[in-house]
Amino acid sequence: MAEQINPFSITAPGYMGLNTQDAPVDMNQQFALEANNCVIDKFGRVGARKGWSPVHTTNTDLGSNPLEAIGEYVAPSGTRTIICAGNGFIFKLTGSTLTTLTYGGGGSAPVISANNWQMASMNGALTLFQEGYDPLIYDPALSTTQFRRCSEHPSYSGTIIQGHCGISAYGRLWTARTPTDKNLIKWCDLLIHYKWNAGSAGSLDLTGVWPHGGDEIVALATHNNSLFIFGTKQILIYTGANDPATMELSDSIGNTGCVGRDTVQNTGADIFFLSDSGLRSVMRTIQEKSAPLRNISRNVNNDVLDYLNNEVGGATVKSAYSPIDSFYLLTFVVSGVTYCFDTRTMLEDGSSRATFWPNVKHRAYHYSKDRILYVGQVGYLAKYDSYYDNGESYRMTYYSSWIDFGNPVMTSILKKIVMTLFGTINQTVVYKWGFDYIASQAAQPTVITDVTVPAEYNTAEYGIAEYARNLLVKSLGVCTTGSGKVIQIGFEAQLLGYPISIQRVDIFTKDGALK
Repeated sequence: MAEQINPFSITAPGYMGLNTQDAPVDMNQQFALEANNCVIDKFGRVGARKGWSPVHTTNTDLGSNPLEAIGEYVAPSGTRTIICAGNGFIFKLTGSTLTTLTYGGGGSAPVISANNWQMASMNGALTLFQEGYDPLIYDPALSTTQFRRCSEHPSYSGTIIQGHCGISAYGRLWTARTPTDKNLIKWCDLLIHYKWNAGSAGSLDLTGVWPHGGDEIVALATHNNSLFIFGTKQILIYTGANDPATMELSDSIGNTGCVGRDTVQNTGADIFFLSDSGLRSVMRTIQEKSAPLRNISRNVNNDVLDYLNNEVGGATVKSAYSPIDSFYLLTFVVSGVTYCFDTRTMLEDGSSRATFWPNVKHRAYHYSKDRILYVGQVGYLAKYDSYYDNGESYRMTYYSSWIDFGNPVMTSILKKIVMTLFGTINQTVVYKWGFDYIASQAAQPTVITDVTVPAEYNTAEYGIAEYARNLLVKSLGVCTTGSGKVIQIGFEAQLLGYPISIQRVDIFTKDGALK
């Protein structure tokens, strides 16, 4: 009499994202121990990330240097223009052409030796801020091919500081922190980017305001009519920021600060930022007040902090939020890696589902009003799209947690693995499996075809359902060998221009000996 086949299914494998923080023993089977070049898609599936492609031809002034800042000019008419910076130059994207903007201020051109600009568009001009540099403006009313210092605007008045931070909110530009005064915030007059001493323009000195000891400004953000001021070890919240003359300090958070300006992202319902203890949510941190216990990056936190230690403080950590993709990206440029945090669904402990993108070190990000995620690469401006990295393939990998099938003392003999995949015809995928916490894996490649696979082991396997552009849902099975008390299932695929994701894993075993 043949031994009974034991089926075991994982629906939406990897649904809970990557977990490198906890011990693999008794880990929830919907965690992944490896999820490289993956996202959690809108259906809750582990799938391949998109790649990136250049949006312009080469520019000799940029050469083989990285683009390190990206912003967007929004005209009163709604017309939008991408502005970016690299190699000491300012560029404008027009169609598929990246044009160098020339200096048009009429004096001595500024010498630019750094490209860490933060850009803010307001009422017909784009202003570029970088600590230690005079703020620059791109104002098409003055010139569509030139930039100049803000102070060189014909109607300029007052003094704009050489601010590290620069944002646009509530009809004003806000800037903060200079090389000599790291506690100063200034704002311009209402809807007038070049007026810094007239009307309702003003300033705020935080020197004696920090309630948890002296600090310095790292970043600014706005949300729900409030101004959030991030220090290195605390956060200040000013309400009523739509009228700075009457705004007031309404709350503060101690023992939690921000490590880098470019890690702060408004996600619509919240603000994410990187602290020295991990990725955090402002709203949750407010709830936990002075003793925050949890963070967004909880399941990969030690790894995140290890990568942070390799960076130049927080200056080389970049981030992006994409509403259309529902993710927050955190890039460690020196290490050359990116973490992707899903923002659709939080886990029960308030952490985000995370995946890991090795060898992805975009130098800058900007999510445009046209719903395009622009990324700064070495030698070109790109956008997040397609399933190639600038024409090159890349590898997606997924490895499950260790599975004991509910009986950790029973040896299981692995007979077959069936995965239900969303992919494209002729895509080669590799199934892998291993036993008893040993890293070495057996492997079996297979190919997605349009041939219906017959039912086996009294379990009906899926046929083919056609989607658009030869994408399909297909169940593929491979026969396997080996045994152990716990089993890990792996999946690898080389991305060749089309998406692929895993909807379901079915594992078929026979009982072995008790151990």
